[in-house]
Amino acid sequence: MSAPRRALIVVDAQQEYFEGLLQIQHPPREDSLIRITEAMDAAEQAGIPIVVVQHQAPEGFPVFAPDSPTFALNPEVAGRADAASHRITKEFASIFAGTDLESWLRDREIDTLTIVGYMTNNCIIGSVAASEPLGFTVEVLSDATGAIDIENSAGSAPAKQVHETIMAVLNSNWAAVTTTSQWMEAVQSEHALAGDNLIESAARGRRG
Repeated sequence: MSAPRRALIVVDAQQEYFEGLLQIQHPPREDSLIRITEAMDAAEQAGIPIVVVQHQAPEGFPVFAPDSPTFALNPEVAGRADAASHRITKEFASIFAGTDLESWLRDREIDTLTIVGYMTNNCIIGSVAASEPLGFTVEVLSDATGAIDIENSAGSAPAKQVHETIMAVLNSNWAAVTTTSQWMEAVQSEHALAGDNLIESAARGRRG
């Protein structure tokens, strides 16, 4: 098997998730930030292209408004973003909708996307699902992403439950879910990471 041609996609590592209305609750946001920057540093050292994504809402919107201070990248990420190979803004959960990302990746013959950033229960799951029909292999670094507590008319769930459930869902079909340290080992050895599959995940679930 040939070595994966990876790109690291840093999704919405913006101040909204640290100081705004959508502060990440699990894993602890400062811990996940460290993992994001470790992945960026490892990618740069390995020559893996880095794509930095920012979510942009209309002016006056309560989150991600372009004229708001929480639209900005977290300073730790911003300090590394100048070295990124590509930068995009998006309006939807998917990193592909309304952006040039797919064509940019195709032009560089990238076949594997390593996704980090925020948040697990919106733009991460949306971007991973959107990658499937495009044929990209996806890796998600579980400790370099994060979720929030949610409650609405359909129910409620704490961030830990949200994050761990979505990671299990992604690994069952759409992505190889791993930690940042395991991913860095795979980068050094230039080998692919394997996810699980839905049939075996379902069989284990029945036995459990």
